[in-house]
Amino acid sequence: MGTDGFDLAGTVHVPALGVGTWAWGDAKTWGMGTYDRSLTEDTIAEAWRASIDAGATFFDTAEVYGDGESERIIGRLLAADPERAAKVQLATKFMPTPWKLNVRGALMSALRASLDRLGVERVDLYQIHGPISLRGHAALAEALAVAHQQGLVRTVGVSNYSVRETRAMAEQLRKRGLRLATNQIELSLLRRIPETGGLLDTCRELGVVPLAYSPLGQGRLTGKYSAANPPPGKRGFSNHPMEVVDAVVAELRRIGEPLGKTPGQVALNWIIAKGAIPIPGAKDGRQATDNAGALGWELSADDVAALDAAALIEKRSFGNRFWQHG
Repeated sequence: MGTDGFDLAGTVHVPALGVGTWAWGDAKTWGMGTYDRSLTEDTIAEAWRASIDAGATFFDTAEVYGDGESERIIGRLLAADPERAAKVQLATKFMPTPWKLNVRGALMSALRASLDRLGVERVDLYQIHGPISLRGHAALAEALAVAHQQGLVRTVGVSNYSVRETRAMAEQLRKRGLRLATNQIELSLLRRIPETGGLLDTCRELGVVPLAYSPLGQGRLTGKYSAANPPPGKRGFSNHPMEVVDAVVAELRRIGEPLGKTPGQVALNWIIAKGAIPIPGAKDGRQATDNAGALGWELSADDVAALDAAALIEKRSFGNRFWQHG
């Protein structure tokens, strides 16, 4: 586990860097020609090819991303390029909304619909998209176990689960002969709650691999934005003052420049050093190539410590709050 990649539940090997595809097909949130006019299916195809060619072959999507359009786009990309498709590991998610009381039937129906959109017989990782179901961990674990028994998923995970919830789900899956492979969480130098609140330690203890969404603070850690040039529109990211973010980016630059690395690449490598897989978005080939520059090298312990000291430490604990995405 680490810079050479991660083994999910001892079953699926994935690289140390993935690709988040929330923006792919989600016109309501991310544009696809409205909010961001540069994001098109052609530029997504560029990002797809560049990511895979650089070794970032693990793609994360969900049934709710663009009402399934993200999965459809990935399905078209897989069908159009069998050679690259053979290198890919796929993850998607089930949204356990409270009214889905027959969670086993709902999950199986959603999973089959996701597989149809993706054009595959099974996915490498299937995740519960948040702790919002009215059913208990046992019912959700049973539904995941059935999907695994039927050969539709290789490994199973969760998203936005707290320490207590992660332990409970891991135990329920263990009773059914399964390991909890992942917990997808918001983690970055601007979101250290999973680390400071003990969630990363719990995942390490249980053999659960954290997947880090928003690893670049929705672009804030790339150096693209600043107090003088703040992020546009809908990219709400708490109330972090950009002057404070600028100080973190300055430390990323200080560490990265002698290594020939960008602030974003250093920020992603910091997450890998914490034992997690960052899954940044990529809207085109340039972004995908830049993200992949986080692979193949390691920050020194001193550099990790310097970034820890520079990063914002949030005072509240990681708990059952709902999420922006993931």
